[in-house]
Amino acid sequence: LAKTNSGNAQLEIKPLDFTKLTNQILGDMEGKIAESGMKIKLNLPDSPAVITADGKKLSRALQNVVDNALKYSLSGSRIYIDLVKNEGNAILSVKNTSSYEMDFTADEIMQRFVRGDKNRSSDGSGLGLSIAQSFTQVSGGSFDVMIDGDQFKTVFTFPLTDEQMKGESGDII
Repeated sequence: LAKTNSGNAQLEIKPLDFTKLTNQILGDMEGKIAESGMKIKLNLPDSPAVITADGKKLSRALQNVVDNALKYSLSGSRIYIDLVKNEGNAILSVKNTSSYEMDFTADEIMQRFVRGDKNRSSDGSGLGLSIAQSFTQVSGGSFDVMIDGDQFKTVFTFPLTDEQMKGESGDII
């Protein structure tokens, strides 16, 4: 995180399919998802969503967000993961219902070493969302957190590649 924030991180920025990356992360986390008992409601496009990013850093960012959703979701609720292509962007959101009252703002929870569940004494450093934001930004995207009552939502936004923006006829789609 320190290297990324100082601009000294090694980056491998190249085109990647955000749809495939999302499926891969969920596949890698299959055991953890099963252990959690949470249900994932997945909505991904049928076609690739090609963006330009550092795949390793974006994988870590997405894994942190899904891991947080698994840890802090209300038992028996669902985690919604949606990827849409809209106005030249690939927008991935991860939304869950919190298992505790969220008495913090989106800005507060994005700070380093801040944990939303103040009663928790183990498991993690409070860096997950800060890492997700930093890794997303150095990869050319934006990362936002939204809180609405007990709903917690993270949103990754990346521009689609120029090639992705063109249909087979050459028209912008």
